[in-house]
Amino acid sequence: MENQGTKQRIIEAAISLFNTNGIANVRLIQIADEAGISVGNLAYHYKNKDAIVEAVYSQLIEEFAGVLSEYLTESSLLDFDKQISSYYSFFNHNRFYLFNIFEIERSYPAIHGRWQRNISKMIMQLRKRLDYLVDSGSLEKESNEGDFDLFAQLIWITITFWIPQQVIRGKTHRHDMYRKAVWALIIPQLTPKGKEEYKLLIRPLISQA
Repeated sequence: MENQGTKQRIIEAAISLFNTNGIANVRLIQIADEAGISVGNLAYHYKNKDAIVEAVYSQLIEEFAGVLSEYLTESSLLDFDKQISSYYSFFNHNRFYLFNIFEIERSYPAIHGRWQRNISKMIMQLRKRLDYLVDSGSLEKESNEGDFDLFAQLIWITITFWIPQQVIRGKTHRHDMYRKAVWALIIPQLTPKGKEEYKLLIRPLISQA
């Protein structure tokens, strides 16, 4: 149990440093210092930095699978907002992932492949959710065949990359701002019923965030 606690402390220390400095700029001694252990103790649990990176990404993929599992608990805008909030928590805690995509693709192809599958599943979920919202009367039908495919991709881009673009521009990236950014894409496509649902149920929740 103690070993598991130390391993988790190392992972959290690595995530914190990766978020601040990027994966390439972090050394083992920095991770050890951040975790409050010796380099020798760290090496006992993870033989090198690659092993730590792989452990971090294994945890990320597991966490992300948990967010994906929240998909369509019910067919409503409120259910979607809950998942948007979960996406924010995930991407905000793991900002380094978004800033190191190309490094991971180049240096850790197996990890990149696992992420590609998760991304495909996420976009597929977003696309299906649009159809469910149409069926529930909350969303207007697509005007042209294929519009919802592009719409799902735009929502995915915003969910995934809104935080890093704010960081790059030196802007804040609060929870409420994130949700507003995603909903700004969706609100114009809502039916009167959907807009009323957003006004009564979701807007007050965002204001409280």
